[in-house]
Amino acid sequence: MISKTRTVLAAGVLAVALGLGATAQASAGTLRSVSGKPTDNVTRIADFYGTYIDAVYEEDSGDLRDALRGHYLTPAFQEELAAWEEQEHADGVLRAQNVPLAWKVTDKGTIGDHTEAVVTLTWGDTSTKLVVDMTRDSHRIFHIGEKGVGIK
Repeated sequence: MISKTRTVLAAGVLAVALGLGATAQASAGTLRSVSGKPTDNVTRIADFYGTYIDAVYEEDSGDLRDALRGHYLTPAFQEELAAWEEQEHADGVLRAQNVPLAWKVTDKGTIGDHTEAVVTLTWGDTSTKLVVDMTRDSHRIFHIGEKGVGIK
């Protein structure tokens, strides 16, 4: 009886190792698609947060994190963020000391020379909403905070 149990268990482990378990799991899920445009500010904010969170989550040195900040944030805002981080002892982009497990970006509107979006960062049962403002011409973030700079 024990040898039959071991045989069945070994067969199950082998099936998972060969990918049969992964196939069943993948086919049970819903297929998703994500789209965007490099000229769309909400897409760019979502791209930034997705890549930034991946970089902070996966990399200890911070090189990619810093490169992303250099590419997506205005120089003046990078300086403002550094001062905020020094004072708060937290990551200024995430407004937290740890990395969220999920993120969502919602368009809040475009007015004048900038676009505003709400970024919802989630850690398990807790979430935080940040308002992110990006210029329309240079497509660079110039503000992250609890409130935006002017869209009601």
